[in-house]
Amino acid sequence: MKKEYSEEILNEIKKRFPEVEIKIHSPRRTYIKINRERVYEFAKYLFNELNMRLSIATGIDTRDGIEILYHFSHDASGTYYNIKTLVPKDDPKIKSLADFLPAANWIEREIHELLGVDFVGHPNLIPLLTSDDWPERTYPLRRDYE
Repeated sequence: MKKEYSEEILNEIKKRFPEVEIKIHSPRRTYIKINRERVYEFAKYLFNELNMRLSIATGIDTRDGIEILYHFSHDASGTYYNIKTLVPKDDPKIKSLADFLPAANWIEREIHELLGVDFVGHPNLIPLLTSDDWPERTYPLRRDYE
């Protein structure tokens, strides 16, 4: 199998989720933008039906909101399909993937702790990295952190 994205997979994704925006960054990395309300269903589709695995998730505070990227690996082809979504700062919530993806558990806790995103339905959003006396609602990776 060639080590590059699959047109067949992208066509399946477009058919199932016509609202997504697909950007091919390189032969081995594709970004797929979708609304936060559809991330859970889309991630479940990548995992259950396309046999991809969650490698990691990342978050960044942008001027437009908190951007979350879920990096899914398609191991058979050595490629990444990255879900990209934006969570508004005035309502920083998104459905947790931890109920069907145990790999999401710790990284969602970390993003919650450092950026203040609430992962709805997460079983245990207690801090991982900050000290026990860290002030509540103070997120060190937010642009407004002082």
